[in-house]
Amino acid sequence: MQPRDGQFPKLSRRRMLRGSALGFGYLAAMSMLAEEGRTDAGDNPLQVRPPHFAPRAKRVIFLFMKGGPSHVDTFDYKPALQKADGQELPFDKPRVQFAPTGKLLKSPWKFKPHGESGKMVSELFPNVAEHVDDICFLHSVHGTNAAHGGALLKLHTGTDNFVRPSMGAWVTYGLGTENQNLPGFITICPTLAHGGVKNWGAAFLPAPFQGTPIGNASVAAKDATVRYLKNLQVSRQLQRLQLDALAKINRDHLEQTGPHAELEGRINSFELAFRMQADMPQLMDLGTETDATFRQYGIDEPITEDFGRQCLMARRFAEAGVRFVQVTHSDSNVQWDQHANLLKGHNKNALEVDKPIAGLLADLKARGLLDDTLVMWSGEFGRTPTMQGSNGRDHNPEGFTVWMAGGGVKRGYQYGATDEYGYYAREKKMHVNDLHATLLHLCGLDHEQLTYRYAGREFRLTDIGGKTATEILA
Repeated sequence: MQPRDGQFPKLSRRRMLRGSALGFGYLAAMSMLAEEGRTDAGDNPLQVRPPHFAPRAKRVIFLFMKGGPSHVDTFDYKPALQKADGQELPFDKPRVQFAPTGKLLKSPWKFKPHGESGKMVSELFPNVAEHVDDICFLHSVHGTNAAHGGALLKLHTGTDNFVRPSMGAWVTYGLGTENQNLPGFITICPTLAHGGVKNWGAAFLPAPFQGTPIGNASVAAKDATVRYLKNLQVSRQLQRLQLDALAKINRDHLEQTGPHAELEGRINSFELAFRMQADMPQLMDLGTETDATFRQYGIDEPITEDFGRQCLMARRFAEAGVRFVQVTHSDSNVQWDQHANLLKGHNKNALEVDKPIAGLLADLKARGLLDDTLVMWSGEFGRTPTMQGSNGRDHNPEGFTVWMAGGGVKRGYQYGATDEYGYYAREKKMHVNDLHATLLHLCGLDHEQLTYRYAGREFRLTDIGGKTATEILA
């Protein structure tokens, strides 16, 4: 504005607002871009961040049983089902079912009480049964999808029809991680089916929060590794010089173009990959463990060796400061999906995981880690109490069991219940969104405050639902 007669004209509030409106719009746009690409190129996105309130759990180990283990044959004892074997279900089945089922089918396994809590556990899990007084059983979990793909996405990301960040990504986004030489979220031998990488992805969260896979379900745990972990052709000193030069070029570009989430994620991934060379090889070398530890996890036995290795790696990563570790029991088939041959399939599956899981719980407790490590066991859904074919059970998202141990949950406790036959969640129903809200709460995160702005709205793991089950908090 040029002066007139040596003086500036009087500037009214209206004239000032009109002249600066475009500037306000520019500032607002830059703010939104910075929010959506929140990671600063010069910052470490995995640095430890304060929780919303005092956490009960500092880290999470998620034991995922892919395919849907039968709750009525494992941890949800139903005497009425045993008595009504071969009879018709006395109430309506769900309107939407994965496949037709027939009459009620009793569990072929015996249940008996364990521990001071007297919790009834199937003979499928004799070793885990020894730890029931450290476990909180959630018997009223329910979802919304009867198909593996949708149910896996619902459990892992909170939605079954959109690409959203996984719960491991959300926890790491909220808290960062304690070891800057390791990823904040590691998934061991994950499945590549039924959503695959979307189940451990970061979606629209910055890239550093996605899960880092070690092998996959078709690779034996002894052969699972992080690809390209070592550079045998170039020394670390030369790598450092190369990365510094590349980072300077990329940051110069960022200064000219402004926030760019993909490029910022690429810079951070290069830096993390360089740092991982220091800690990751030693952590993945189980040769430093004792023979007694191998026996505890079942690594000395062929049937338990594979999952035992995964559980032991999970303990080592958690102890080293990784925030969220997932261990998946799966193979090239749908592991726990016994539409037929229930007896044979569940016997095999439980035998593979029972001793390693018990070994993990015992090891964490002996090392003083169970108090602030949340261990969660779950499939994507349960199975019907009604028979499919002559000796199987169908998918059942209407009611199933998840259990938690350590990390600030009540021990030797049972929350909620399914109906007398185990078909529907009835008492203290816990939707998958409620499960997520509770998990975040145990980590010191308010699920309604842990949000990320994307595409013009705030997103969270629990979307527009979720209620913390405060009754299970110790």
